[in-house]
Amino acid sequence: MALPGELWAELPAEQRIFCSVLLFSWAVYLWEAFLAHRQRRVYRTTTHVPRELGQIMDSETFEKSRLYQLDKSTFSFWSGLYSEVEGTMILLCGGIPFLWNLSGQISGRAGFGPEYEIVQSLVFLLLATLFSAVTGLPWSLYNTFVIEEKHGFNQQTLGFFFKDAIKKFIVTQCILLPVTSLLLYIIKIGGDYFFIYAWLFTLVVSLVLVTIYADYIAPLFDKFIPLPEGELKQQIETMAKSIDFPLTKVYVVEGSKRSSHSNAYFYGFFKNKRIVLFDTLLEDYSALNKEPAEGEDGENDETKSKTKNKKQGCKNEEVLAVLGHELGHWKLGHTVKNIIISQMNSFLCFFLFAVLIGRKELFAAFGFYDTQPTLIGLMIIFQFIFSPYNEVLSFCLTVLSRRFEFQADAFAKELGKAKDLYSALIKLNKDNLGFPVSDWIFSMWHYSHPPLLERLQALKDAKQE
Repeated sequence: MALPGELWAELPAEQRIFCSVLLFSWAVYLWEAFLAHRQRRVYRTTTHVPRELGQIMDSETFEKSRLYQLDKSTFSFWSGLYSEVEGTMILLCGGIPFLWNLSGQISGRAGFGPEYEIVQSLVFLLLATLFSAVTGLPWSLYNTFVIEEKHGFNQQTLGFFFKDAIKKFIVTQCILLPVTSLLLYIIKIGGDYFFIYAWLFTLVVSLVLVTIYADYIAPLFDKFIPLPEGELKQQIETMAKSIDFPLTKVYVVEGSKRSSHSNAYFYGFFKNKRIVLFDTLLEDYSALNKEPAEGEDGENDETKSKTKNKKQGCKNEEVLAVLGHELGHWKLGHTVKNIIISQMNSFLCFFLFAVLIGRKELFAAFGFYDTQPTLIGLMIIFQFIFSPYNEVLSFCLTVLSRRFEFQADAFAKELGKAKDLYSALIKLNKDNLGFPVSDWIFSMWHYSHPPLLERLQALKDAKQE
C-alpha cells in the first residue's frame, strides 16, 4: 500500500501545485476563523466594564461597543466563508480559463484576434472586476444598511450608496485598465530585464496616484473645503512650523455624508504637504453635532443627518494632539520607511515573477494548457503562488506598524500633547465604538495599532511625570 507521501509524489506537478494552493487557502481561512472565534468569545463573555477601564468608559458605551463588534465579527464570519467557498468553486470549476475564453470571444467579435492579448486581458479584467462588484454588492448593502445603520454610523441613503458604488467602479476602471495595459506592454517588450522596467513603472504609478489622490480623485466622492481661518488653523500651522513640516494647506472633508467614523491624514511629497481632517473628528465642525434648521427634517435626497444626544469629535487641543501623532509618523521617517519596504517587496516579487513566468506547469495547474497569458501569469504568481509569503509579510508589517504607532505617540508626548492625546484616544474610541478588550492572539495577528489600554498606559506615565 502506497503511503500518502508517495501518492503525492506521483501526482503531476500541475496537480500538486493546484492542491497546494487550495489547501493553503483553506488553512489560512481556518486560522482566521479560529482567531475570530477567540475574539467573538471575548465579545460574548466580557459583559461588564473591567476595573482598569472604569474611569474611561461608561457601561452604556461599553455595551454598545460590545454589541457592535459582535455584529461585525458575525458578519465577517459569514462573508469570509462565502468568499472562501466562492474562490474554491471558481478554481474547481475552471472559472478563470472560462472567463479568459469568454474575453477572447468578446474581443474577437470586436475585431481583435488572439494576437491582441492585451485587449483580451483588459476585457478579462473588466469582466472579473464586474463579477467581483456584483457578488460583493449584497454583502456591502447588508454591512451598510443593517449593521452600520443599526449602530448609528451609516449616513447614506440607498440612492447615494448606488451612485457612489457606480462612480467608484468607473473611476477604478479608468485607472486600472490603462495602467494594466501599459504594464503588460512593458513586460512584453522588456526583454530579459523586464522586471526592472515593470517595477520602475509601478513605482512611478504609485507615486503619481499618492500625489493626485486627494486633489483629483477623492473630491469626486467627498467635498473638500479649506479649514476656515481661526484659532485651530493657526495652532496647526504653528505646530507644523515647530517641527519643520512643510505644510501648504489644511482641508476638512465632509466624511459625515457617508459615515460618522472619523479620521485624519496628511499627504504630498517634498515641500508640498497637506493635512486632511474629517469633519467627524472636529467637534466644532461635525454636521452630526448640528441641529437641523427649523422646518427641515435633517435629511435630503442623498444623505441623512442623525443628530446625536452626545457631541461627537474632539476639541481643538485634542485635534492638535492627534495631528501631533500623525506628524510624528512623518518626522520619524515612518512614511519613507513604509515606501522603501513596499518597493523592496515589489521589486522582489517582480524578480521572482520573471523567474517563474516560464514554468508551463503553473499555467496548466489552473487550466491553461495551450496558452500562457501574461495577465494570468501575474494573477497566478502574485495571488496564489506568493500567498504564503504574503501572509508572513503581512504579519511582519502589522508588528512594525504597532511599533511605529507607539513611537508616534511618544513623539506627541515630546510635543507636550500627552494629556490631550490621552483624552482624544478615549473620545475616538467611544465615537467609533471600539471595544477595548481583545484576545491576545487575535490582537497580535490583526491589530496594526496597539490596544487602547496599552497606548493609554504609555501616555499615562508621561502625564504623571
